[in-house]
Amino acid sequence: MTKSRQLTINAIVMLTASFLLLAPFIANAKDSKDIELLDRSAKAFSRVVKDVKPAVVHIAVESTVEMSPEYKQFFNNPFFERFFGPQYRFQDPHRRKRQQQGMGSGVIIDKEGHILTNNHVVEKAEKITVTLSDKTEVEGKLIGTDPKSDVALIKIDVDHDLPVVELGDSEALEVGEWVIAIGNPFGLSQTVTVGVVSAKGRSQVGINEYENFIQTDAAINPGNSGGPLLNIHGQVIGINSALYSRTGGYMGIGFAIPINMAKFIKEQLLKNGSVTRGYLGVGIQDVDEGLAESFGLEKAGGVLITDVQDDTPASKAGVKSQDIIVKLDDIALQDSQDLRNRIAQTIPGTSVVLHIVRDGKPVELTVTIGEQPADFGSVAQGGPGANPLSPFGLIVQELTPDLAEQLGYKGRRGLIISEVEPGSPAAEIGLKSGLLIEEVQKVQVTSMEELKQVMQQTDATNRVLLRIRVGQNSRYVVLKNN
Repeated sequence: MTKSRQLTINAIVMLTASFLLLAPFIANAKDSKDIELLDRSAKAFSRVVKDVKPAVVHIAVESTVEMSPEYKQFFNNPFFERFFGPQYRFQDPHRRKRQQQGMGSGVIIDKEGHILTNNHVVEKAEKITVTLSDKTEVEGKLIGTDPKSDVALIKIDVDHDLPVVELGDSEALEVGEWVIAIGNPFGLSQTVTVGVVSAKGRSQVGINEYENFIQTDAAINPGNSGGPLLNIHGQVIGINSALYSRTGGYMGIGFAIPINMAKFIKEQLLKNGSVTRGYLGVGIQDVDEGLAESFGLEKAGGVLITDVQDDTPASKAGVKSQDIIVKLDDIALQDSQDLRNRIAQTIPGTSVVLHIVRDGKPVELTVTIGEQPADFGSVAQGGPGANPLSPFGLIVQELTPDLAEQLGYKGRRGLIISEVEPGSPAAEIGLKSGLLIEEVQKVQVTSMEELKQVMQQTDATNRVLLRIRVGQNSRYVVLKNN
């Protein structure tokens, strides 16, 4: 072995030994940096909570509710009359009512004492008591509520400055961002949970009529309803609304109303005491892969116009059935619920540009948004009078010659399924949008009027037999409304 080679081996041995000796110190240094990083993160969360907590309040509500007929019938049983006398019976209207108490959270948004919370927290309230962070109790005044979005605005009057929060921009929120949920469920101390944004634009959850939820794994407990959902800058980006649970307990999914939607509602309630929404006047549905292929699109996406009502903003602007709206102004649309929410939050009289694909070609139309009719909710939801199959989770429409050709039903007759409510009896048996209903209760139906007549004549309220066309074949299915 040469001398130089021996020196090289000795050097390697010494370096290895030195590394082994220094490894614990290097690891400790690395661990200390990790701990230092975690400590800084924890303190950052703590500072955000410390700044915002004073503006989070507890809301206690008292209301009078009518006893249910079953409850009154139970106590009107002769068994109770035998022991307590005839006077025990619920004959007095005042004795048919009982006091009910509720609670939730809220957040102070300005120095004037306005507080954002949920509609379901203060709905039908006769008395509202707000407990501030310093345990002071103040009477709250209801400014207005919006049941369709579950947003409410109340106000308190005090003789000192109030802590307030900064309202952020929920459109700028990204999936994966850290968020903090704060509530004041019992008026004693606030609760704080931390998580990430797991999804945006959640709709068809079945909680509100207008849904565009922020989904988070930060625990949102029942008493936290109405409290703020914060980003790491301490800005409110959502109002805690509900948790998803099959047991009543926390299952890792919570929903918050985007603050941009809440701000729109707040401005309307302050100005008018109620909410005025925008209106287009069209029937819409999502474009899935099957529909995209039928209408010559490269991929699924956008919103299909299934119907244009007469004398509406859409008809006046030249929107046609079978148009596919892909963008509203410069905003790409995710689905039909996205379009519905954005139109609803557009002030009537505002002009918007619809970017449309019509017969495979791009078209731009300028539409002046109208004011949503007072009965729009019941029509849009397809109430029993308008759509007898809505209790089963089905929205249907008449099959036009154009739709028949596009969907492959040329020469067929019936009603097209345009929407299936998630979790409904129709969804449970596998019905999907785009399928053709040829018979109802063994009777051929080709119009909404025929459908109503069949449903009325057969008294099909809890069970209905449908014949469904699937491609070249048909099959019978039974819908049960349990």
